[in-house]
Amino acid sequence: MMVVTASDAFNAILLAIILGVLGTWLYLLTYTIRSYKYAPRLYDGNGSVIEEPRVDIIVPARNEERFIARCLDSLLKQRYSRFRIIAVDDSSTDGTARIMEEFAGRDSRVLFIHAGEKPDGWVGKNWACYQAYLRSDAELLLFTDADSVHDEMLLPLAVKRLLKDGLDALTLVPRLECIDTWTKATLPLLLVFLHSRYSPLRVNSNKHDTGYFFGSYYIIRREVYEAVGTHKGVRNEIIEDGALGARVKKQGFRMRMFLADDLFSAVWARDLNTLINGLSRLIVPIYHVSKAKAFGVFLITFFLFLYPFLLASYSLLQPLSLNLDLGTSLAVTSMATCITIAVTSLIHSIKGLGINPLYAFASPLGSLLIPLGFLVGIRKSRHGVVWRGRSYTHSIYRADGFKI
Repeated sequence: MMVVTASDAFNAILLAIILGVLGTWLYLLTYTIRSYKYAPRLYDGNGSVIEEPRVDIIVPARNEERFIARCLDSLLKQRYSRFRIIAVDDSSTDGTARIMEEFAGRDSRVLFIHAGEKPDGWVGKNWACYQAYLRSDAELLLFTDADSVHDEMLLPLAVKRLLKDGLDALTLVPRLECIDTWTKATLPLLLVFLHSRYSPLRVNSNKHDTGYFFGSYYIIRREVYEAVGTHKGVRNEIIEDGALGARVKKQGFRMRMFLADDLFSAVWARDLNTLINGLSRLIVPIYHVSKAKAFGVFLITFFLFLYPFLLASYSLLQPLSLNLDLGTSLAVTSMATCITIAVTSLIHSIKGLGINPLYAFASPLGSLLIPLGFLVGIRKSRHGVVWRGRSYTHSIYRADGFKI
């Protein structure tokens, strides 16, 4: 009769977990391939627009002197005749306001305004966007980030698609620009969430209730923006673009998401510190809805990303006395999972980011940083979160994430 030792039982549990993780990664890999293959792209071969409704392009900026000039340069080159740029300084402490004011002085299509100090209960960016809205009068509002760069055909193509499809709102997925090694190692894995939870395949489907805007580019009809409460309705949301997009879809307006990584880019993180802060920011709204759910998200990311690499190391370092069948299964399954993670990272590196595919070999580093960033976010959420040099604390949230 075979005797099952405590060590064998423990390793059997490890094996059961890694089999579930491997199955999850095979699903995510399949969904990644489907997303890149079937998600609609903005460009359809013809950028001409018969009708050109007026567009106000709203660009909030706080301490963006490194990127704001190239953003405004690219926006001013848009091949569209009826647009204005409302450049909003969100209490910057660097040269951002000076640069925006210089652009306004050189080109009448740029309106420069100071947002002023944000009131209590507002996130700074949301306050800046709302101040720009109060100064706008266009039929269409385009919100974009100060670190984005736009192809000259992007605006006409986006407006054409909005009109052609009879949409109330449209958002575009950019190519996320990786400017540091930490981001290059981590972002390919983080895109797994983008191409599963927030894929255009889900956002554009009536079978899913997922609504989402990418803050780097979304166009919304003025009356729809007002109907969902403007940025005032999401004034305390750190991930305000996601919250606003959720409201648009929840209220039954027509919205669609398109891939446009060939037409514009945006910076997600600039260094290790902003990378960790960016990851922390993602979990803050979840924490204030449910602490248990936030900790559950951390555990999921731990087992999904870091566990396979830890288990692979553990299984390879086990003594020969370990049950050979069980030991072999642990080693083979964990290594297969690590390879699947690397392949998924490789696809995102090439298709989504356009970076050196060798960064797929940095998957273990990215797999460490993602759960670490979420854990830091949970820890900080108890006292508030720092974003763009400001500290925010959150009030009570309903189950849908909106403040009460």
